[in-house]
Amino acid sequence: MTAPHPRHRRALAIPAGLAVAASLAFLPGTPAAAAPAAEAAPSTAADATSLSYVVNVAAGHRPSATLRRAIAKAGGTIVTSYDRIGVIVVHSANPDFAKTVRKVRGVQSAGATRTAPLPSAATTDTGAPQVLGGKDLAAAKAAAEAAGDQDPLESLQWDLPAIKADKAHEKSLGSKKVTVAVIDTGVDDTHPDIAPNFDRQASVNCVAGKPDTTDGAWRPSAAESPHGTHVAGEIAAAKNGVGMTGVAPGVKVAGIKVSNPDGFFYTEAVVCGFMWAAEHGVDVTNNSYYTDPWYFNCKDDPDQKALVEAVSRASRYAEKKGAVNVAAAGNENYDLASDEITDPSSPNDTTPGDRTVDPSKCLDIPTQLPGVVTVAATGAKGLKSSFSNYGRGIIDIAAPGGDSTAYQTPAPPATSGLILGTLPGGKWGYMAGTSMASPHVAGVAALIKSTHPHASAATVKALLYAEADATACTDPYDIDGDGKVDAVCEGPKNRNGFYGWGMADALDAVTW
Repeated sequence: MTAPHPRHRRALAIPAGLAVAASLAFLPGTPAAAAPAAEAAPSTAADATSLSYVVNVAAGHRPSATLRRAIAKAGGTIVTSYDRIGVIVVHSANPDFAKTVRKVRGVQSAGATRTAPLPSAATTDTGAPQVLGGKDLAAAKAAAEAAGDQDPLESLQWDLPAIKADKAHEKSLGSKKVTVAVIDTGVDDTHPDIAPNFDRQASVNCVAGKPDTTDGAWRPSAAESPHGTHVAGEIAAAKNGVGMTGVAPGVKVAGIKVSNPDGFFYTEAVVCGFMWAAEHGVDVTNNSYYTDPWYFNCKDDPDQKALVEAVSRASRYAEKKGAVNVAAAGNENYDLASDEITDPSSPNDTTPGDRTVDPSKCLDIPTQLPGVVTVAATGAKGLKSSFSNYGRGIIDIAAPGGDSTAYQTPAPPATSGLILGTLPGGKWGYMAGTSMASPHVAGVAALIKSTHPHASAATVKALLYAEADATACTDPYDIDGDGKVDAVCEGPKNRNGFYGWGMADALDAVTW
């Protein structure tokens, strides 16, 4: 099995040759280590050759006895059923299971959620993040003392003033009645910057496609990616005199773990994550990933069509229940509004190969799903990050995601062009990617919900866009200064392919 590409969770490691602060950046896409017992993989001989499937039927009813018999006859075992949206999760070792069950009356679509068999053992992770420390830590603490009302590391967070979050915090830190769910690799709720704001009741492990509510099951194991913990801190690290400050340091944050021990985000786990959020009072979800194994899911492929349908139903249901779903745009510098894109990374759980896709028909999910807030990344100079995907009509809003310090250098006392976040084990460190931009927008949405507690998801999104600071196209866009155009922005100042409606504005979120 191949490991997920580093861009997989929308986070990007800056090459050492390009950034002074590269020693403080880390690669979030390495394969993850053995899972805790709560998410141990099946070990039967049959499961060793099984795949996982979603079977989509009419919503609102339990699977009929006839359908259950047909699934069993086709060699399938039902794992769980999300009756409210009509999505059934099935395991089967029959390679023709999906083809067979699609012919069953009442089945609207069905498809394999992966191309690699269900694992019988987890891989191990040899990578480790490099954390903040040394002179940068001492300088940050000194700057905080000089500034007065700041957490010790806040002076390194150039991203907060970039969206006016520092000014917003003078008026409001957000409401404890608002919860943002981080649908990701897991959250370390014992971290001193996260513990004060953690919502245990809204947290869960969804890796198997059904909820595991074992206490702490939402945490990453020691060798798994710290990505979700980093994202959680960006959103809601407490303003408590410790470490850093989140965009919305007064709201609650929950961990919904959907990434398996190998680092893959499969459809059944993502569906479970949205459904759990919907049923547990979550106001905002952050989604800094794409649903494996296909970067783009093409509706003319029966398997991929079923995956789009299942995740679409789950995300729509979450929004119907009041959640604003925010997602990262991706890190390939793709124009998602173009006629075709070459995808070299799919399927990423077996043997990927180049394929040409039409992004209007082949969707990055949940990023390109209707209703989802799609976020592009900017660097310390306010320009589109060198890696950020873009596209007129696709990008809804922009926020800081970091960039190479060689391309966009922050003003002192900040030293890194990357984004500071929390790490498991009570540590802090840097990442960059649209993965880091999305939680900034999730935090601003949480501030809007705090200001307007009775607002619907649609109203929160409307305010998010109306309050954004319109940002004109960067033209020409030559981010590395080599004389060549690196991307072309199209559209007016208040709705273009690089920045959407503009830069997220935390101050307006608490004053409008």
